[in-house]
Amino acid sequence: MPHLHIEEFKEINFPQKNNEVSFNFIARNAKHSDETLISVSVEEDDFFLLVKAEENKNLLKTDKLTRPASIHNVHRALLAYADLADLNVISSNVPQKQKNIHLEEATALKHISYFADSFPQASEIRIEVGFGSGRHLIHQATQNPDILFIGIEIHRPSIEQVLKQVSIQNIENLLVLDYDARLFMELVPSNIVGKIYVHFPVPWDKKPHRRVISTSFIEESRRVLKVDGRLELRTDSENYYAYSYETFINFHKTILNINKNKDIAVSSKYEDRWKKMEKNIYDVTMINEEESDKLSIEGTFEFSKVGLSDEKLIELHCVTQRFDGGFIHFERVYKLDDGVMLRISLGSFDRPEHLYVLVKDKKASYYPTLPLKSISNLLAHKYLDEVFNG
Repeated sequence: MPHLHIEEFKEINFPQKNNEVSFNFIARNAKHSDETLISVSVEEDDFFLLVKAEENKNLLKTDKLTRPASIHNVHRALLAYADLADLNVISSNVPQKQKNIHLEEATALKHISYFADSFPQASEIRIEVGFGSGRHLIHQATQNPDILFIGIEIHRPSIEQVLKQVSIQNIENLLVLDYDARLFMELVPSNIVGKIYVHFPVPWDKKPHRRVISTSFIEESRRVLKVDGRLELRTDSENYYAYSYETFINFHKTILNINKNKDIAVSSKYEDRWKKMEKNIYDVTMINEEESDKLSIEGTFEFSKVGLSDEKLIELHCVTQRFDGGFIHFERVYKLDDGVMLRISLGSFDRPEHLYVLVKDKKASYYPTLPLKSISNLLAHKYLDEVFNG
């Protein structure tokens, strides 16, 4: 995570611009004075920088919720603010040089809005969830040039590694997304995916609700897969294998293929290591045999007039509202110079979305982007609107 350790945080006048980086407004945590957010716009990216007070110093880094597609734009924003505010930098891991030429040329990395606005068309689409080093994803894309591959990953070094290879090898049938795969699946049109790869997911033995494989993920996979399309799980964890098998088999109708220590065309460096350690590798493949109804989601994320005062909005800090099929949790509240901002999590319990809402002059809006348009999010938005109305 790129960051600067600074001696003292200095606030600038907002809005301001420096080196093509726009600093829009500042948001101060209403309950914890040691946290501040700075709204930033760089090229097509809108995100927050986070200022965190520490003992005898301050930390300036990107906010996890709104981190942009381009890590280079984070570097630019950090350096631009430090320059504009004349900060005394104690230590930094932000490179001063220009970004790698291959990353400059890469256009494969997309924002979630790219898929939400108009999902790409192809004769067949394949999705890999958590591609890691990208060895398997790159191999599949180069061997199948007529198929569109979408790789989903949240580990930035892994993303940059794949983007470099896309540029070097001039791969034109591969798109990359930094997003929660469980949410992404909800906007994929029905019956268009040939294969979904989930290779060596994090087992999350202590936090099973964070596992990729779940009843809802399998349901979405069955919907988006073509007839005879496949969801392929590959894992070295016996616990994850057993849990996944039970989750698959609980469906009234399902076709599964089970393999142990199966050889595939390309393996990751971690798989090579596990094989040397003589660990078992388990494959569970679900084959879809039914065509699904067309995806249809109706509704908007518009708010009616806010009835609560700023003081009442601040009192929502740590409040949770539950409803049938989902929830809204007000994680944090921030004071703006001209209003209030709330950080919330909403949607379904097993795949919630985290985002910010601005409230100014009795008008509310999501920032910097709308929630993913899903049934659970639209339902949560309806309840949120009712909360704001008092």
